Amino acid sequence: MADYNHRETEQKWRAFWDQHQTYRTENTSTKPKYYVLDMFPYPSGAGLHVGHPLGYIASDIVSRYKRLSGYNVLHPMGFDSFGLPAEQYAIQTGQHPALTTEQNIATYIDQLKQIGFSYDWSREVRTSDPAYYKWTQWIFMQLFNSWYNRDTNRAEPIETLLHKFATNGTNDVNAVCDDDSPRFTAAEWNALSKEESYRITLKYRLTYVADAVVNFCPALGMVLSNDEVKDGVSERGGYPVIQKLMRQWMMRITAYADRLLTGLDTIDWTESLKEQQRNWIGKSVGASVRFPVYIHDPNAGNGHGEMVRQSEEIEVFTTRVDTIYGVSFMVLAPEHEYTLNLGQRAYEKAAGYTGTAQIWADLQAYVKATATRSERDRMADTKTVGGANTGFFVQNPLNGQFVPVYIADYVLAGYGTGAVMAVPSGDQRDYGFAKHFGLPIIPILDAQKDLDTQADNTKEGRYINSGIIDGMTYKEATATLITWLEERGLGKGKINYRLRDAVFSRQRYWGEPVPVYFKPDSNGNPLPYLIDEADLPLELPAVDKYLPTETGEPPLGRAEGWKYKGEFDYELSTMPGWAGSSFYWYRYMDPQNPERFVSPETVNYWQNVDLYIGGTEHATGHLLYSRFWNQFLYDRGYVPQQEPFKKLINQGMIQGRSNFVYRQKGTGVEGVAPIFVSLNKIEDREAVTPLHVDVNIVDNDVLDVEQFRLARPDFTQSPDGLPATFILEDNGTYICGAEVEKMSKSKFNVVNPDTIVEKYGADVLRLYEMFLGPLEQAKPWNTNGIDGTFRFIRKFWRLFYKDNASGENQWIVSEEQPTPAELKVLHKTIRKAQDDIENYSFNTSVSAFMVCVNELTTLNCHKRAILQDLVLILSPYAPHVCEELWAALGNEPGTISKATWPVFNPAHLVEDAFEYPIQINGKVRTTIRFAIDRAANEIEQEVLADEVVQKWLEGKAPKKVVVVPKRIVNVVL
Repeated sequence: MADYNHRETEQKWRAFWDQHQTYRTENTSTKPKYYVLDMFPYPSGAGLHVGHPLGYIASDIVSRYKRLSGYNVLHPMGFDSFGLPAEQYAIQTGQHPALTTEQNIATYIDQLKQIGFSYDWSREVRTSDPAYYKWTQWIFMQLFNSWYNRDTNRAEPIETLLHKFATNGTNDVNAVCDDDSPRFTAAEWNALSKEESYRITLKYRLTYVADAVVNFCPALGMVLSNDEVKDGVSERGGYPVIQKLMRQWMMRITAYADRLLTGLDTIDWTESLKEQQRNWIGKSVGASVRFPVYIHDPNAGNGHGEMVRQSEEIEVFTTRVDTIYGVSFMVLAPEHEYTLNLGQRAYEKAAGYTGTAQIWADLQAYVKATATRSERDRMADTKTVGGANTGFFVQNPLNGQFVPVYIADYVLAGYGTGAVMAVPSGDQRDYGFAKHFGLPIIPILDAQKDLDTQADNTKEGRYINSGIIDGMTYKEATATLITWLEERGLGKGKINYRLRDAVFSRQRYWGEPVPVYFKPDSNGNPLPYLIDEADLPLELPAVDKYLPTETGEPPLGRAEGWKYKGEFDYELSTMPGWAGSSFYWYRYMDPQNPERFVSPETVNYWQNVDLYIGGTEHATGHLLYSRFWNQFLYDRGYVPQQEPFKKLINQGMIQGRSNFVYRQKGTGVEGVAPIFVSLNKIEDREAVTPLHVDVNIVDNDVLDVEQFRLARPDFTQSPDGLPATFILEDNGTYICGAEVEKMSKSKFNVVNPDTIVEKYGADVLRLYEMFLGPLEQAKPWNTNGIDGTFRFIRKFWRLFYKDNASGENQWIVSEEQPTPAELKVLHKTIRKAQDDIENYSFNTSVSAFMVCVNELTTLNCHKRAILQDLVLILSPYAPHVCEELWAALGNEPGTISKATWPVFNPAHLVEDAFEYPIQINGKVRTTIRFAIDRAANEIEQEVLADEVVQKWLEGKAPKKVVVVPKRIVNVVL
């Protein structure tokens, strides 16, 4: 029997689209514009899995629908080809990242084309292409040459700041800058040397160098983002990660904190994602208070001991300054700059006294232990109570009392000032800490209750034990205290943000080189300078290895003779993985322009992205940094819109079934061979680290150990080459753990879409992924229902063709006029498909298409007037088969995307008849269809004359006939 040949048809139309550049988009058009964008993929590993196309299919449906609706549609695709995934894959395979990336991109393009996406491939970009990252480096340079003016609430060229300094010093400068930026007059500024003035500007620039606490992985030799760390180990490789203070390039994103918050009100994103960004930015209104530091000197005061004032002060930000009289201790972040410095000073002052040595030892041990925990883990752990005494004190500026200073890992160095004034009566975490260490719990409000068992953070009642605010209410007390602190220079009202400046450097090879060189100052200390713009792009040099140098420098330190103008050292760190993705939508608009990242004419036509589809995992990374860069580019006049993405849809995950191997903690490091324990041989879950393993070398949870050794030498050997040992089950097998979770290359649980396309066809894959459920919901991958979608395509085909006597396809489309019933089926489906696409309810559209084909089959409809429009509305979902049938219907081949979406006519849905149930003595015996406006007496006459009704009457005359219009007819005997 002849049937639809998906392989032949899909290959034919993919070749046609490529040859004729069917989806090429022009930058000028009289049509309205519509820009549809997918989050571009990282080209690492073996290619796409079936989870990736979910969002791509949805965006492609919208793109095709918008073209049919008269829009000039920009729908591009490219590759985020820098970053850790590509670098780690290169390390695993031993190939240069550029070669590995090129091969992977070729695989991705082939897979994407197989699925039939209508991308304009002439606009493809790759973040690792020097012609592309020239503009990433150029934007970095613009940030470096800009400052943020609080008065105008925008970024401005650094030249405007220099002019202010030269004419009025810092008197009229209201800038976002380093806390230690000096104050000076115009005369003092103008008297500075060029080097001295340049050094001051470094404190104002939107990119700068500073010490920052980062996630550092010694085994990988690099800094990791929070997303790349899980349970204290690197997501890739499972290596220990520590908190480390390192010199890094930073971006002053905090300058935009308030605008990033208010901008959320102007864009059509889900409320849950907006809330994630609001929480990440974390705006808090409160006060900053300075506490002077004291150390107890047991030898002072004629040997009786006394508190000795130090030069340092600790600034605290609090949203509850009204509770300051309840402070009974202070808590610093373990990595706070004063922790060990002042701790050691306190130890040395009291050396030899009972307990002093133990305090110092405990302090050092706690700092070391905390370094192994990520910030995310520390914030999530609300049950563990721990900390250490520093040995020094601070003085409460309100009541003069000395309180001890502790450290605890629930305080983070990067949030606020890294110090918390602890009020146990009003905060549960402080309460638990105070109970654990035996510290005072001071009631401060007469409404506080049950302080014997828990804290009470009420703002009700009046203050007690609170000096100058005794008897006041919350609002009175807060205002009084802020005024008191400001009048005495001890504090001030302040707005604080949880958001911190972004670390913008990574100690890796495969990333954009930072376009900076270092020139020694008069004292021999290096100062950063931008390379000349004419020297862009600064390309990656060749290196012998892609790992850090033996002295701990980043891999770029291996490049021989790599110096600016043959004299000055370049920055050896590269940019983070999010750099190239923070403006890429603009480069798609004008990808071949060598003079600008996008021309003014082009960006003024396309403006920004109308629809962006991608995952929620980027909520506080890419999506936040993209908004930051976009607002900066807007400030500097390079783009016309403040926000990059008008509407954002987060597709749900297609989940996979992952497998895990379990490595004993403490093994797999230098000098210690890895030890892997089979699932049922694990005695203590806390003693092993689960690591994802490729599901393709696992059969029913049984690991192919030899394939594992070959595939993952980074797991199965220690850094110095010691081979792994395996603790097996009694039957000699290694049993893996399993879990349903996100399908991703990093979890090694991917299902390749190529196999689905080969067996069922791309149109079936597209329809089935949409049919699985609402776009935004997570759903497990399951092929149990795909046969139904496969049969649907063939049933649709049978509306156009049947088998002839030779078993070949015979065209059966007729030129007959459609019936009202057929038009009703068509227009009901047109309306449903249109409404569903505009509401992104793709799964219900697929259901509607199936119902439509079933109804037309039942009506034996093979009419061109119905089928031509049906082909059009199905084409966004199943473009290959629809292109084939569009041409078969006599249209110019390959022109379906240039056709017009059918106009829904509601008149075809108006009911002109009603199917009446006919009851005999209350029981339905048949149905008869009557016109809506048919008179009741005429209905009665036809009912009594009906053959079925006559049979049930058995010759008897009815007592009466009840006709309820558009409801029912009841014949009573």
